[in-house]
Amino acid sequence: MLSNLPALQPSNSPTYSINCNGRLVQLDTPKIMGILNMTPDSFSDGGKFNNEKSALKHAEKLLKDGAEILDIGPQSTRPNAEFLSASEEKNRIGNLISLIKTEFPEALISLDTFYAETVKFGFNEGIDLINDISGGQYDTEMFDTAAETRLPYILMHVNPSYETMHDKIKFEDITLEVNQYFAKKTKELLEKGVNDIILDPGFGFGKTVEDQMKMIHEVEYLGFGQFPLLIGISRKSFIYKPLGKSPLDINEETQKLHMKVLEQGAKILRVHDVAEAKETLNQFLRKK
Repeated sequence: MLSNLPALQPSNSPTYSINCNGRLVQLDTPKIMGILNMTPDSFSDGGKFNNEKSALKHAEKLLKDGAEILDIGPQSTRPNAEFLSASEEKNRIGNLISLIKTEFPEALISLDTFYAETVKFGFNEGIDLINDISGGQYDTEMFDTAAETRLPYILMHVNPSYETMHDKIKFEDITLEVNQYFAKKTKELLEKGVNDIILDPGFGFGKTVEDQMKMIHEVEYLGFGQFPLLIGISRKSFIYKPLGKSPLDINEETQKLHMKVLEQGAKILRVHDVAEAKETLNQFLRKK
């Protein structure tokens, strides 16, 4: 069934590099992306880093712990989160991007937004990657803007509207569904001239616990190896809820899953707990 998807062709030994604002970044060795939420209402760290001083300090810690990419999020996308406009996102970001670039010039900065206007703002401030949870579905200008910036674009699988983002759907075959979505969207992006694409299967967005565990076990089949995979399972409810734990109390379980997806070819881990993920990555590299 999966071989009927023309936009994604298998590769026996894929090697990846992405052009981050003129800087060629090799992904043969997986990278850690540290989450830097500037939101007062994120589910596990809301309010901790929503001013420039505390955010800059946390950025320093993430980098010291082993992150090579910082993912700045001005808007929470947890269920029932406050909805912000692009203008409000830009106001919340303020000067943080340029401050990080000045203080930590080696850091790669990803901007987590589904607004083309926020991407343009971030591009002018110096971001290196676009992390759009909407797959271009919540802002019709997003793909064109990604093409204009020539930045790497993180394409996530998600339900087609902001209002239905977290509606649980039981798919007949989640891996097939995600691959069909990736095939369609990557074709659109490539036709517009977006060549550096990173795939994110969208853990925590509109999928049942069972489907998300199925994806964990089938990561190697997602995207057929044509594009690098980003996996974001940090503090996600499909891990902690079945265990009756809190999002801050599942590090051991999360690292086991991180190891599993690394073994299947994941190239970027998007995490809150960078030091722990870095140790998992080091263990993985020692085993190779």
